[in-house]
This record gives sequence, C-alpha cells and structure tokens, in this order.
Amino acid sequence: MSSVFDAQYERFSTGAGFLAALDQSGGSTPKALRLYGVDESQYGNETEMFDLIHELRTRIITSPAFTSQRVLGAILFEQTVDREINGAPSAKYLWNELGIVPFLKIDKGLADLKDGVQVLKPIPTLQQQLDKANANEVFGTKERSLIKQANEAGIVAVVDQQFELADQVLDAGLVPIIEPEVDITAADKADSEAILRDQLLQHLDALPEARNVTLKLSLPSEAGFYSPLVEHDRVVRVVALSGGYSRDEANALLAKNPGVIASFSRALTQGLTAQQSDDEFNQTLDAAIESIYQASIAG
Repeated sequence: MSSVFDAQYERFSTGAGFLAALDQSGGSTPKALRLYGVDESQYGNETEMFDLIHELRTRIITSPAFTSQRVLGAILFEQTVDREINGAPSAKYLWNELGIVPFLKIDKGLADLKDGVQVLKPIPTLQQQLDKANANEVFGTKERSLIKQANEAGIVAVVDQQFELADQVLDAGLVPIIEPEVDITAADKADSEAILRDQLLQHLDALPEARNVTLKLSLPSEAGFYSPLVEHDRVVRVVALSGGYSRDEANALLAKNPGVIASFSRALTQGLTAQQSDDEFNQTLDAAIESIYQASIAG
C-alpha cells in the first residue's frame, strides 16, 4: 500500500468527524439544483447542468467551513473526480490541500424492483473507475442498493452482490463503502434491518484479515442496533445516510447510535442556495457542519 493510502486509512479509521456525500449523479442532480435555487430553466443541457452542480460542490469544498477539523471525507461523483478545484484535480485537492479523504461513487444506479429490493445495475466501466480512483489517490468507493421490503431472498441478493463488488474494489487496493440502504418509509423497516444485520455479519465474519470495508446504512429503528457492526474487526467505519430525514431528525437519530458517523447529502446541503452571498452561504454551511459533527461524535 502507498504512504498516501496509509495516511488516509489512519485518518479515516481514527479521526473525529463525518463524511460529506457530494455524489449526486445524473438522476439526482436536477433535484439537488432545485433545492439550491437553480431550476431547469437555468440550464439548457446536461453539460450545463453538470457545470452548475460542480460550481455548488466547489463552493462547498472551498468554503472556510469545510475543513478536516470536522469533515473526515467526501464522496464524489465520477465527473467531479474528472474536474478541477482551484486548478487541482478535485480528489487530490481534497486530500493534499484539506486533509479530507476522497471516495468515488462507482455504481450506475439501481435495477428494477424484485423481491422487495433494487440491486445494483451492472457497472461496465468498473475497471476504468477503479484505475481512475487509484490515479487520483482516491481512498475508496461507494455503491448503493435499496431495500424496500423485509424480503429475505431480496436482502440476501443485495448483500451477496455488494460483497462480490467489494472484493473487486479491495483487489484494486481501495476500501469499499457498502451501502444497502433501507427505505425509511417502509412499514417493515425494522424487520428489514434485522435480516440485513444478520447477512452483513455473516459476510463480515467470512472476510480474511485486512480485507476491511466501510458500511453505509440507514439510521436504524432501534438505537444502537448496528453496534455489532461498529465493533466488527473487518469494519473500518459505520456511516449513516440521512435517507430523506431532515437534518434535525437525522442528527437526533444519529446521536443515539454510538460509533456511527454521518454520511449526509441532502441533510448537509439543506438551506444552501445560489442566491446567498458568500458570507450567508458560509455561515449556513458552518452551522450545518457543526450540527452534523456534534451528532457524529455524540457517542
């Protein structure tokens, strides 16, 4: 392993803080821009849309509020890794200038619903993305599935696929973020979490020494439910997605789960708008980062 990877591993595995999820892709970018105060009339095509979302990400990352004192890492969309921030490749800027660990979203979205879940679509460009991650000194990857019902066959399929992909990521010398999200609106959410935890523990127990992964999970219905995962030797960190909760709701739930840190997207950018002055933007972002940081270290 490289000295950069070792330093990133030490920082991410032991540091205080949270992950900023700045990885909206083509499907979620229009909504992210609308929430930021930029509607579809303000861009004419996909290129202009991605230019605008990169401007937002750059504004966040270069804000004086966005520092390694509270932000451990950031998950980036592939196009963000391809672009620059202040004249430097985005991922290298995060690490070299800020000391923030970069991750790359590698999934290509969700397959159709089957057995109550949506597994990952095939990733035909996987090897190219892994090569790109290594070339840009990216530490790890992120890949999201979705569980909508407590269907054991479906959840087994999700976890099996996630760990198969994690093996390929680990073979490339990167640390995968395994993300089997549970829909927070599901009536049987707690039942899904019970099946999911059992499946995750089975796969984690089977991992060889030093084949370590990160888990990104929905905030559980029962406080502390994922503590066995937090404590597992093969788990670098357990991070939580906000999953549609408001920032206040997500922070309150997160604070009840010791050892779990945030990996928020919409809950992080809530309240930020293109119309704000730099001072207003930075103050709003600073308050958001502080509240998420405090919830992440509460345990």
